Amino acid sequence: MLNYQKEMNSADGLIKKNLSTWDAINPEFVARMKLQNRFKTGLDIAKYTAAIMRKDMKDYDADSSQYTQSLGCWHGFIGQQKMIAVKKHHGTTDKRYLYLSGWMIAALRSEFGPLPDQSMHEKTSVPALIKELYDFLKQADAREIRQLFAALDDAKAAGDEVAVQRVQDSIDNFQTHVVPIIADIDAGFGNEEATYLLAKKMIEAGACAIQIENQVSDEKQCGHQDGKVTVPHADFIAKIRAVRYAFLELGIDDGVIVARTDSLGAGLTKQIAVTEKPGDLGDLYNSYLDCEEISADEMNNGDVVLNRNGQLLRPKRLASGLFQFREGTGEDRCVLDCITSLQNGADLLWIETSTPHVGQIGGMVKRIREVVKDAKLVYNNSPSFNWTLNFRQQAYDLMAESGEDVTAYDRAGLMDAKYDDTALAVTADKMIKAFQMDGAQGAGIFHHLITLPTYHTTALSTDQLAKGYFGEEGMLAYVKGVQRREIREGLACVKHQDMAGSNIGDDHKEYFSGAAALKASGEDNTMNQFD
Repeated sequence: MLNYQKEMNSADGLIKKNLSTWDAINPEFVARMKLQNRFKTGLDIAKYTAAIMRKDMKDYDADSSQYTQSLGCWHGFIGQQKMIAVKKHHGTTDKRYLYLSGWMIAALRSEFGPLPDQSMHEKTSVPALIKELYDFLKQADAREIRQLFAALDDAKAAGDEVAVQRVQDSIDNFQTHVVPIIADIDAGFGNEEATYLLAKKMIEAGACAIQIENQVSDEKQCGHQDGKVTVPHADFIAKIRAVRYAFLELGIDDGVIVARTDSLGAGLTKQIAVTEKPGDLGDLYNSYLDCEEISADEMNNGDVVLNRNGQLLRPKRLASGLFQFREGTGEDRCVLDCITSLQNGADLLWIETSTPHVGQIGGMVKRIREVVKDAKLVYNNSPSFNWTLNFRQQAYDLMAESGEDVTAYDRAGLMDAKYDDTALAVTADKMIKAFQMDGAQGAGIFHHLITLPTYHTTALSTDQLAKGYFGEEGMLAYVKGVQRREIREGLACVKHQDMAGSNIGDDHKEYFSGAAALKASGEDNTMNQFD
């Protein structure tokens, strides 16, 4: 922890050693600049945030109500505003992270333009966004600490020693906006060496937690789309190992690996796993393949054939060359993936599901914990789910099971607004509200995230502004719908010049040029209208 007085004393000593040329350097300004830039490198950030995640994981193991949360980001400004809002409304960033979504990078950050979530975007854009997010979070620190310095100057000018001490304590105990980022490396963007190289860049940018999935890298699909193709466990373990080596090489000894399985919704594989003896991982992977028993004379040119206990089995191969798994094996494969990943270096699990159902998730976690007792999940509270319909249907099913009369409801049509004020809808909303706590306590979910929230909030807010501005409301649509709300709700962003760093820059000009500094914050600055 940096201490204001100690940093001033240290700077003062250095200046005195070089007094002949440094006599114009103010030790207090040096201390202020150091406190406004606590993290010098991405590795500093990764070490700091990894320790936070490890502490939070221990807290969760001791008390499952202590789960963590994050929201997905596609721009540094959005991540910054989330953490500013968290501190403003909740007073602390404790247990709150950010999520870096590969889907949003593909859709919003690729030089090719909008792309689907299929690992076609530039892999360099992933570490670039991590760095951008932390640049904005560090600037949020600098801006807030600057306000404390201004309050300290006012207290000193007023001769209020009590206020001086109070503000100095706030400076010394300042809680940074820099929080852990769980960063999506997709399926690793290539072979295990490619995964290692990209993981290093992500860690150097500040990532303390890397999420990797068990799909084939060049066939990767969004977790909520069809056509997903998984890899044998040995391939996935090699990539988990590659990420761990990257963490250890860079000195992030407690870096976090999130192993994601898409097996629940993936019915295809590109490879028959290598197996050396019955019951090994390769044999288990292959045991789920959809096969037909054949005789030797039924073999065709190009067939792949398995020998299992003396039987010749021909896995069913599609026209694409892919092999398919037996229907109904997804959950078993998912559980095996999770156990195998945890036994081979992963720290947390991510199970991609088709609906948000605590019972289903909890059932799988119970099976995993029979082998790995402290298994914990990161869970995608995805906008790909129709939350309203899913939970109204769950409420409907619970009512029907308990013998309640549900004849007034059409189960398939429960999204209809006519049901919004019904008892069923109220129950469903209560279930949605409790979902994260229920998932944490009943299904082993350590971290809840929403992958794409600001993709949707940006679209919704822009739709409403455009509707009014280009319609009858004109400028009132912006003033009433945006600026007036910013002022009333105390959003710092209403002073956009300050948010962009103008006042920080003015301070620096004054440090460097003294009275000759040409500052932007004078009386003609229109931002003063918002004081």
